[in-house]
Amino acid sequence: MYNTNISDEKLSGPSTFSVSSCKPTIMNHIDLGKEGERLAVNLLKTKNHRILHENYRFRRGEIDIISEFENQLIATEVKTRETTVFGPPHCAVSRTKQRQIISVMNSFIEQSQRTEEVRFDVISIVLGKRETKIEHIESAFYPLV
Repeated sequence: MYNTNISDEKLSGPSTFSVSSCKPTIMNHIDLGKEGERLAVNLLKTKNHRILHENYRFRRGEIDIISEFENQLIATEVKTRETTVFGPPHCAVSRTKQRQIISVMNSFIEQSQRTEEVRFDVISIVLGKRETKIEHIESAFYPLV
């Protein structure tokens, strides 16, 4: 059983993509993450998101991508893996990581004086040997009140 707060109903939505891949089979984790974030930014741009920040840092936290779409601010966490042996990449977004992202987003909102509604998404990427699978999970988690 995987520890996730992302509902299963979101996993089979229409935002799953496959892309042909001709990449080396083993990347170091930094390069893997950078490639995943590059793919995620491209995906969001094709969905008409306006990218405001990449790798936005505040204190000890970071948000991979902050974008704007249809009068919403969207904080997107990108998880990239080469295999699903240990479960889908989005399952690595623990409740602790969610709290960290929420905290950083609160700081971004305060500093930038933004007033839009906020949404928290996850983009899950598997860079396979033959194809790359990208899944965009909208409203993947919510701040607890």
